[in-house]
Amino acid sequence: MRTTRLSLGILIALAGIAFPLCAQISVVSDLSQDREAAPGEAYDGTIVVRNDAKEPQEFNVYQTDYLFSSDGTSTYGAPGSTARSNARWIHFSPAHAVIPPGGTVSVVFTVSVPENAPGQGLVGTYWSMLMVEGAQKEPLESPHAAKGKKAQLGIRTTLRYGVQVATHILHSGTKSVRILQAKLTPAQGGSKRLEVDIEDNGTLGFRPEVYVEVFDSKGQSMGKFPGASARLYPGTSVRQIIDLGKILPGTYKALVVVDAGGEDVFGAQYNLEF
Repeated sequence: MRTTRLSLGILIALAGIAFPLCAQISVVSDLSQDREAAPGEAYDGTIVVRNDAKEPQEFNVYQTDYLFSSDGTSTYGAPGSTARSNARWIHFSPAHAVIPPGGTVSVVFTVSVPENAPGQGLVGTYWSMLMVEGAQKEPLESPHAAKGKKAQLGIRTTLRYGVQVATHILHSGTKSVRILQAKLTPAQGGSKRLEVDIEDNGTLGFRPEVYVEVFDSKGQSMGKFPGASARLYPGTSVRQIIDLGKILPGTYKALVVVDAGGEDVFGAQYNLEF
């Protein structure tokens, strides 16, 4: 199923009376949980869910796979459906709970990395999602709606948090990126921005530092312009939108740098016309 990256799913339906109430919960632990582990090892993790309301709230936990692309779409597939999913390694409890007002509940999960099979060794990063979703307490359609009454448009919201669980196989994998494209676009106030699509074509997931350095026709640096911190997994891609500010008309060179840490630094050069 292809969706956007929004965490808030909205269900719209026609009903006699609609209830806009959504479960008021929040995940107060890290939404990205990474660990290194060797084949055959197991490790535990915890997701802490808090009730921010003044009455008891319910929530459900379930698994999905997770892929994303620089075009802004994300895919939440069935657990274990993608090549680098670790969803089948994960066991968690509870799958459903009720939180008292102002209280918290801990969801404990265990990741059991399988042993390497002959000729099928685990290499690099494997990941999936644990979804924490508030449970609706009222039906969308009121049982007291008068018969024959004109239907009304109702909106019901469901709050959902996605917790990324990534396993990096110890002492394995390589970092590699491919810069798919770089495009100059206008921004507000007469400034310019560079949109850069970056793909992880290695076997390790990581969070690189991305920046652009712009040089004028004489080779003088006009400055370094940072991108945003964004996670990459093997086979996924992101779009960096880097603000270059206001630059005088002319021809420039832009060096796009993707620093993955240590000696893993990647780059590409582009000619820009302002």
